[in-house]
Amino acid sequence: MNAPMKAVARAVVSTQVAPAKLAHLVFRTNQQKAMLDWYCRVLVATPSHQSDRIAFISYDDEHHRVAFVAAEKYREKAPGHTVGFYHVAFAYRTLGELLGTYVRLKDAGITPWRAINHGPTVSFYYKDPDQNDVELQVDSFPDAALTNAWMLSEEFTSNPIGIEFDPADMIRRFESGESEAELLRRPDRAPSRN
Repeated sequence: MNAPMKAVARAVVSTQVAPAKLAHLVFRTNQQKAMLDWYCRVLVATPSHQSDRIAFISYDDEHHRVAFVAAEKYREKAPGHTVGFYHVAFAYRTLGELLGTYVRLKDAGITPWRAINHGPTVSFYYKDPDQNDVELQVDSFPDAALTNAWMLSEEFTSNPIGIEFDPADMIRRFESGESEAELLRRPDRAPSRN
């Protein structure tokens, strides 16, 4: 028979530790089914739990990434722009994945209201059924150090929003074999010296 484990005393020390990851986001909604269906389609996610009051979905090995609470009838959003949460962004590994997702969603009747090369990312912005903004993006630089350095540049400071682009033109250029590095480069950013 195994002997019981002896308790080990330990102390909790106040420390500054950043979270390990962003775990999930939760929406209150009056149209849970439409939201659930839209996010499952857009993110290629599956429900991990679903009831008429709350639903959870995941697109990876996390138990849930997005949840939809429908516990009561909520007051609708005020029209126009207000203070508060602006949008959520989901990142893809490659430009090909992002463009392929754009085509898949367009074929399903889901189109972005904006396509923009921010500089640090190339992004498509969509509206979910509750009119929340959802960004699908790919990083433009191969690592965070290069991204952070460019975000400190005069080029980014002079235009931190970016330059809109035509998705059809981006796809044409991608399919013609133009390099991802060139397609990801914001048009006003100096070409790489590599």
